[in-house]
Amino acid sequence: MTAYLNALGLICALGRGKAEVARRLLAGDSSGMQPHPQMIAGRRLPVGAVTGELPSLADAPLQHATRNNQLLLAALNEIECEVDEAISRFGPSRVGVVMGTSTSGIQEATQGIARLVRDGQLPSSYHYTHQELCAPASFISERLQLSGPSYAVSTACTSSARALLSAKRLLDAGVCDAVICGGVDSLCDLTLRGFSSLEATSAHVCNPFSVNRDGINIGEAAAVFLMTRERAPIALLGGGASSDAHHISAPDPQGLGAIESMGKALRSAAVLAEQISYLNLHGTATRHNDAMESLAVAAVFPAGVPCSSTKPLTGHTLGAAGALEAAFCWLALSDHNPAQQLPPHRWDGEQDADLPWLNLVAAGTQATAAGQRRTMSNSFAFGGNNISLILGDAHD
Repeated sequence: MTAYLNALGLICALGRGKAEVARRLLAGDSSGMQPHPQMIAGRRLPVGAVTGELPSLADAPLQHATRNNQLLLAALNEIECEVDEAISRFGPSRVGVVMGTSTSGIQEATQGIARLVRDGQLPSSYHYTHQELCAPASFISERLQLSGPSYAVSTACTSSARALLSAKRLLDAGVCDAVICGGVDSLCDLTLRGFSSLEATSAHVCNPFSVNRDGINIGEAAAVFLMTRERAPIALLGGGASSDAHHISAPDPQGLGAIESMGKALRSAAVLAEQISYLNLHGTATRHNDAMESLAVAAVFPAGVPCSSTKPLTGHTLGAAGALEAAFCWLALSDHNPAQQLPPHRWDGEQDADLPWLNLVAAGTQATAAGQRRTMSNSFAFGGNNISLILGDAHD
């Protein structure tokens, strides 16, 4: 059954809202990548931070008072009218919430624990539920007074892509008539220091698939869809998931799990590889991920496919990345892209001769596919967890 993506709200380093994000995405604007104000392991790392004031949570209970939920509320506010209409039409028990996250409110939690170590007591702002992974879904359900299914998915960097697949299953099973779904993650010391300890971070804006690539940048974002069975111009046509469990943090070097997830997505959407007009790569700019993904893409798309990694524009937003990059596919298909440009690949242009050739999109490239457009977005995570989603023009 087709699941329609009726509305989208988002916020990330590219800006706030669909119009601004689309404009800067299609221009390949990486100016949102700025040095983190604190030194991390002796280095000033570029991060994809959201700047400026966020919606206030002064009216929310203490357990919801986190930056993560502020980002989420900013994205949710953009689709407030569509969400309110869905709740009014279907009723609060028929509207579900599925969110992906990997950080939740861990920054506030760690700050509270640091105060406990220093002062001997927790601050009044501390609440244990800040760090619970279900916090984003609980926040939405309580704020909107929903009583439908409400839960979070946390599978590292595939979390919110998996949340979209899970939302579609709720619709397919007839459990819900509408699902608010997506992902959110906020910058925090835990992830910045953790990835630095893995020697996986770059001191420069990341450089996916280049011979000079040397690691990731971390970012923050929220992307929220309203998904229903009611026809809309853009649909989630299919998706595929796999778990190769090759290693706790390193991808399978042969890309077998990635090949499986892409193949499953194509079969789920009943399309051929040559019918995909654009592929949003996971493209983290680490040595191992890019090598694995290039092998997998070359295997699934032997004739090539226009593709790009958008992580140099936003940073790797971890649990939010799957939904954010699905949102970029949504924007490429939407009226916010009248020239039908493809999101460009920002890099130094120095091909790694050890990797299979990829058709990396240059700035200003327009989609060439005639008829129904179909895009794919890849997300790969620790533990060999792989998700591929296919978004496209709704079927006739």
